[in-house]
Amino acid sequence: MTEPINVGSDSPSIPNAVVPTAAPITVAPTTVPAAVPTMVASAGLWVRAVIALGGNLGNSRRILAEAIQVIDDSLTIRVRTRSHLYQTAPVGPPQPDYLNACILIETTLTPRALLQRLLAIENQFGRVRQVRWGARSLDLDLLLFGDQIVDCPGLTVPHPRLHERAFVLVPLMDIVPSWRHPIFGKTIAQLSEQIPMTGVERLSQQPSISP
Repeated sequence: MTEPINVGSDSPSIPNAVVPTAAPITVAPTTVPAAVPTMVASAGLWVRAVIALGGNLGNSRRILAEAIQVIDDSLTIRVRTRSHLYQTAPVGPPQPDYLNACILIETTLTPRALLQRLLAIENQFGRVRQVRWGARSLDLDLLLFGDQIVDCPGLTVPHPRLHERAFVLVPLMDIVPSWRHPIFGKTIAQLSEQIPMTGVERLSQQPSISP
């Protein structure tokens, strides 16, 4: 079961227990398989999720910091903690090194609605999709959503390559080393022991990202 977080005295006050909605986003109709009942949100409940951030075009340090602020400004998302900032070798065609980080959030959105919110933020920062794994100003990936397993058109959670990427696992170790992968049954720390942690250089001395 998803680990919900009940809205209590230490959570933001929500009048009449109604969760504010994010800015309207046009979403194409999606058929969710019956095997994914947890795609339905429960009003008043906050679910933990993890997002990866990356970019290698423009002032990536500033873009990542501002993107985290935009995410935290959303009424239905709150940022709980963030990793160190890392410089990482690119995957794909020749291109500049990336800056990468991960954040732990709480949200009242469904996985699909959260994905749509992240795509809208990418567009806000000038993301253009031309070449697979090509350079980009901002990349936001939904890595984990509670203990949910989602596999439907355009959305796979956990992220299908999470366990293969040092540039994801290293920052995840900063914030959720004991989070257990819902498919493999291993913690982030255990997954990190299975691949070489090369090509990842920590830039920030504290787990914060400033422009």
